[in-house]
Amino acid sequence: MHYLYIAGYFAIPVAFVVHFFIGHGKPWEPTATFFLAGLGVVPLAHLMGTATEHLSARTGPTWGGLLNATFGNAAELIIAIIAMTKGLNDIVKASLTGSILGNLLLVAGAAMVAGGWNRERQRFSRYSAEASAGLLLLAVSAMCFPAIFHHSFRLTDPDLYEHEHGVSIATSIVLLATYGLGLLFTLRTHAHILSPEPARSEEEPPGPIRGEPWTVKKSVLILLIAAVGVGLVSELLVGSVEKTAERFGWNHLFIGIIVLAIIGNAAEHSTAVLMAMKDDMDTAMTIAHQSSLQIALFVTPVLVLLSAVLVQFGMHDAHHLDLIFSPMEVVAVLLAVLTVSFLGMNGETNWFEGVLLLALYAVLGIVFFYIPVSAAAH
Repeated sequence: MHYLYIAGYFAIPVAFVVHFFIGHGKPWEPTATFFLAGLGVVPLAHLMGTATEHLSARTGPTWGGLLNATFGNAAELIIAIIAMTKGLNDIVKASLTGSILGNLLLVAGAAMVAGGWNRERQRFSRYSAEASAGLLLLAVSAMCFPAIFHHSFRLTDPDLYEHEHGVSIATSIVLLATYGLGLLFTLRTHAHILSPEPARSEEEPPGPIRGEPWTVKKSVLILLIAAVGVGLVSELLVGSVEKTAERFGWNHLFIGIIVLAIIGNAAEHSTAVLMAMKDDMDTAMTIAHQSSLQIALFVTPVLVLLSAVLVQFGMHDAHHLDLIFSPMEVVAVLLAVLTVSFLGMNGETNWFEGVLLLALYAVLGIVFFYIPVSAAAH
């Protein structure tokens, strides 16, 4: 992974040079910009995670949890905001779905295979898994009912758009409140059960902090620099996504659920695998579960509310982001949550259970890849 980060830093200036100077009119542009920018997001996301970890070490577990809620999936959040300002709401929702699926199936599955290959079994906290499963089922419900509402009344409700907007806004507020109470539950009232290592970040970067933690000033400065970098690179990434999709014949669901989700989560993917290989399955599963929960209960409702603000201020191309996901997305997340919850009931895992999760992710990827472009656009 170290070499991937080096390649990513090298790709950042190359992406700008290609896009602004040598790529105009070339047949390989903007595809080259898309892949270079995607590679460039990976080390910047890792840097944001590292800065957040050092801040958590300075501020303690409670504020550390709040910092992780805010910055743990910052790369995905920034990419989604930029896409939303360009009116690409379908890609935004697909990337959110893909992040949940990627964490639950790809991250957890790879960690189980890597950690369990030479071991009979690995253990993790059943209590934490049960709490996460409950919150994930709430997230699935929040995806199901707005979609059911849409398909139930789309032919009979003359004010359907306003009602769907109201459902999305109100549901987002409930999700944010629930996530806040979930942080209180895991980090304060039941921390002795669910957070036995209070200094650990929910999205821990590869390896422990070496030496003295960074100062708060240094951590915040690096965090801001990395966030600005992600924003600039994501502008290139999102700006080239539609033409790249057209060139390869990819539909918006596939490029959001598979491609952008993997790019945004690459840093934590490696973290979970490394922790599992060290037989720290608690951390590996926490990364998979908490990252999914942050996307479903924090990032998604924040984007819904932010879209309303952007529309209110008349931002060009901005539209209300709703919680009406396609039936394929809802079923995919439901199956992922049920599968992960079932496999985690006994607090144990092995390499073959990881294979099952990876196989389900592969099947979903194949299905989303073959969705017709015209169908995915609606």
